Order: sequence, then C-alpha cells, then structure tokens
Amino acid sequence: QYLKSSDEMSALFADRSDALDNTVDLARCCNFEFELDRILLPAYPVPSGQSPEQLLREKAETGLRERLTALSQKTPSMRATHEYTSRLAAEISVIEHMGFAGYFLIVADFIDWAKAHDIPVGPGRGSGAGSLVAYSLGITDLDPLEHGLLFERFLNPERVTMPDFDIDFCIEGRDRVIRYVEERYGKDCVAQIATFGTMAARAVVRDVVRVLGLPYGFADRLAKLIPFEIHMTLERALESE
Repeated sequence: QYLKSSDEMSALFADRSDALDNTVDLARCCNFEFELDRILLPAYPVPSGQSPEQLLREKAETGLRERLTALSQKTPSMRATHEYTSRLAAEISVIEHMGFAGYFLIVADFIDWAKAHDIPVGPGRGSGAGSLVAYSLGITDLDPLEHGLLFERFLNPERVTMPDFDIDFCIEGRDRVIRYVEERYGKDCVAQIATFGTMAARAVVRDVVRVLGLPYGFADRLAKLIPFEIHMTLERALESE
C-alpha cells in the first residue's frame, strides 16, 4: 500500500476528473490549523452567575483562613496574618491576569476527589510548592512562607508559560484519578504525556566509562576530546577527527 501519485490517480479517474478536483475542494474545507501559541484548558464548572476568577478567590480566601487557624494552634510564633493575606492577594492577581484561575480549580478538584476516596497524595513537589494559593486550595501541604519559597518560580507574568503542578498519587490509585478527570472534564480534554531523557555526547562517554569501571581521569580525558558544541553527537565528533 502506498500513496499514489497525481499521474496514477488521473489515470484511474480518467472518466471522472471532476472527482479529483472535488478532493482538493474537500481538503480546503477540512483544513485545520493548530494554534500552538494558545493555551486551551477544559472549562471548570462554576455556579451560575459566578466566574472562575471569583470562585478561585472565594475558595483560596476560605482555605487560607482554615490553614491559618490550624497554623496558629500548632505554631504560636507563626508569621503575621497580613503577610499571608497580602501574598495571597498578589498571587491571585497574577493568576487572574494570566488566565489560569480555571487550571487551579481543576487541579484542586481532582486532588480533593483523590483525598475523599482515600487515595494518598503527595505534599507537593517542584516549583508549584511555592504557591500560597495552591497551599490554600489544598493542592499542596507546604507553607511557602515558612520555607521561603517563591511564587515567581512557578508563575511569572514576565514569562508567560503554562503552570505545571507536579502531583504524586500512589500507584494503586493513579488510574482511578485519571478516570475521574476523564469523566469530569471529557476524554477529549485529557491526555498523558511522555518525556524522553537524552544525554549529551560528553556525558555518554563519562557514563559508559564509569559503568566499565575505568578510572575517572581516563573518562574525563576521553570526554574532553569531544568538541564542546551544542547538539554535538559522537558520530559528528568522530567525523571531525
């Protein structure tokens, strides 16, 4: 099987050249362009008359009050309340401005569902742990002010990129969480990604020599023979010799 050339198709449809012309018209009608520079998120179901931004602010402020009550009982010498409230207001302003209120609500939603169904959830990992909004919503369980974590490492208006929470679920419950998200927001809005790690040429040489049990000095001398250039490969290094 193969894609026939235009000459082959013309010969096959010699008596109906209009059919071939119609395929071109049909292709034009079906054309679709991927808007790779746009961030498209599922819609979080908000109550009638309320926006995602309003709901996020309401949930975050309520959650922060609950967190502060618990912190005051556990840590009498905790930071002043106004430090938390001003930090929360600043974060919410950035989140609203960048259009990610719905994303925070979605993540909080499936984490709440996991906890309600006795699926262990990690306390927080990566730059998302620097968000007080995430802490207030129950997405993370780490107080970013106590640990001196910066929100700007997670979401920065000067660098418009999609925020990315690193969430850890126990392996036995992970598939159940994924099924919940599919049912809640639609299978067409849910996908899993794969990340493939690669090693640069010099790192490969050092790693192979280490596995072979040879001295580090030998590995270092060998690795430094490879030109220090971007996208350098072992094949290119050999060709340059």
